[in-house]
Amino acid sequence: MEEKFIPKWIAWETTQRCNLSCVHCRCSSDMEASEGDFTTEEAFKVIDDICEVSKPVLVLSGGEPLIRPDIFEIANYGTKKGLRMCMATNGALVTDEICEKMKEADIKMVSLSLDGPTAEVHDDFRQCEGAFEGVIRAAELFNKHGQKFLINSSFTKRNQPHIADTFKLAKKLGATAWYMFMIVPTGRGEDIMSELITKEDYEELLKWHYEVEKGEEDILMRPTCAPHYYRVVPQMAKADGEKFQRRSLTFSTGGGKGCIAGQSICLIDCFGDVKPCSYFPMSAGNVKTEKFKDIWFNSTLLHDMRDFKSYKGKCGVCEYINVCGGCRARAYAVTGDYMDPEPFCDYTPAKMVRAKD
Repeated sequence: MEEKFIPKWIAWETTQRCNLSCVHCRCSSDMEASEGDFTTEEAFKVIDDICEVSKPVLVLSGGEPLIRPDIFEIANYGTKKGLRMCMATNGALVTDEICEKMKEADIKMVSLSLDGPTAEVHDDFRQCEGAFEGVIRAAELFNKHGQKFLINSSFTKRNQPHIADTFKLAKKLGATAWYMFMIVPTGRGEDIMSELITKEDYEELLKWHYEVEKGEEDILMRPTCAPHYYRVVPQMAKADGEKFQRRSLTFSTGGGKGCIAGQSICLIDCFGDVKPCSYFPMSAGNVKTEKFKDIWFNSTLLHDMRDFKSYKGKCGVCEYINVCGGCRARAYAVTGDYMDPEPFCDYTPAKMVRAKD
């Protein structure tokens, strides 16, 4: 396997249990969901195995990771091993004490989820009254304790009209970065397929993001699970006669490419299954029975994800294949074939246009 395919960012689903039950949740989390079966020592061993391959960003995720009692033992161990430890939380359980523990564990960045500019919008999306207040309180505590945080915002038709105002609030709260997530229909997200933003609106939102990002200096911006943005940017920059250089975070996946599932990122779920990304349901192998190194370099599934020439349909012939790639998880969710074209892309490749002519 080529050296360029090295893990730079890994999410570990420390538990599927969560104090919320959001409409789009990729793993259908709630308080009745599985805790997973990793012991603290097994978690340490996985970190050791990962370090044999690289020293990536390791995001302690869930579910809600703060529900797990040994979460800061794991965070401290990862930091001591040289990993850049981060955490993803919904914010509801954040306290002064939690912030101090984050500081002690040298958590580099915390991600908060904010899906609307008001309690009415956010709480409806999160299916929990008071969730919005939890995010606002967590942001205030992070600012108080000097803990860097970014904000992830997920969108469907139900909160699509509030995207611009949600961004403004993220900026006002003092977030280092704002990530606009376009829903991938996995987990409970499969139940809201009819709520997914249309591919036509998707394209317009990415253009809006480009225009805002181009003039933004106070907060970093990045659309996530939106690989075609890496097509939109050069297209619009060329049309504007500009040379637009995007900024990035020091702990980001990097690479300047859209879908990097199984290429420089992956998810390890709470049972040890390694998946190309957080939204991809198929397993490439299990770290409880195999070495992470062997899975990463030898898995057929991960090899497929890296074989751009084998992508089907318009993705396979697109001139932007090397910077976009289309969302493999979204293709799988919609058609059952992860090598199929990105179903929410509104672009027709030049080769297909010429063929019609």
